[in-house]
Amino acid sequence: MKFIADIKEGETLSGIYLCKKKLTLKNKNGKEYESLLLQDKTGTLDAKIWDPQNVGIDDFSEGDFIEILGDVKIYMNRFQLSVKRARKCREGEYNPEDYIPSTKRNIEGMYKELIDLANTVKNPYLRKLIICYFVEDKEFKEAFKHSSAAKTVHHSYVGGLLEHTLNVMKLCNAFADNYPFLNRDLLLTAALFHDIGKTRELSAFPANDYTDEGQLIGHIVIGVEMIDEAIRKIPDFPQSLSNELRHCILAHHGELEYGSPKVPALAEAAALNFADNADAKLEIFKETLASDAKSDSSWLGWQSLLNSNIRRTTG
Repeated sequence: MKFIADIKEGETLSGIYLCKKKLTLKNKNGKEYESLLLQDKTGTLDAKIWDPQNVGIDDFSEGDFIEILGDVKIYMNRFQLSVKRARKCREGEYNPEDYIPSTKRNIEGMYKELIDLANTVKNPYLRKLIICYFVEDKEFKEAFKHSSAAKTVHHSYVGGLLEHTLNVMKLCNAFADNYPFLNRDLLLTAALFHDIGKTRELSAFPANDYTDEGQLIGHIVIGVEMIDEAIRKIPDFPQSLSNELRHCILAHHGELEYGSPKVPALAEAAALNFADNADAKLEIFKETLASDAKSDSSWLGWQSLLNSNIRRTTG
């Protein structure tokens, strides 16, 4: 098979890909067509079946592995596949590992770096909380190392949650260096725990989709519940410290309209929000630039998540 990262404009593409999304839509004339998002470990590809009733198009569903044949073109500065043939594949015809996107960084190396930063926390109660999950809970550690940070927005690959959390911790550590009035122990612990709820909000790959708990509760509240559960096991954990840590988690999206139950009332909560937002948006830039690496245009088109028309840096 040919990986998505290696496709070229004008070629005929044939291979097996994971159907990540499948929508039935109508064009301006009212004719139905199917819009697909195909995936392998190197990326995703927009695809269209303009005539779903074609004899070469078999039945398949979202989440199936499908063998396709189609032509590659450029549409709005991005590759798009016009599918001529498609069939659902049987188990054994594909290697699932070819379809699971993963961080390019070493997972164990990142985890060691994460723990090294966490070990700088001096508060004894916060240290016990960190040890509870990130040292003693083997099941949580494996889930955390291999979870995605999002379904599609940013760091949506194996190891994405770990990579994002490490980046946020580094930024928060720099904030604490530059603004000594910040409580470093509280800020680093909040950065470490801010997205732990995503280990339960999102399912494992290749699905990487919202669980029922994720849909109904969301990772912010799930994360606070997980922290509460551990705090109850730590004798004499100060209530004020518990309130401040949980507030940082509850407020880390910054605005109510972005899903935060609270807006930041503590400087540490605001710093966490800045770090989280910075890493997420820079990752979106990185992924957008990578996905359009073969485009001849410096301007890469409108990116709704950034609310801007993106341009490549000169040189």
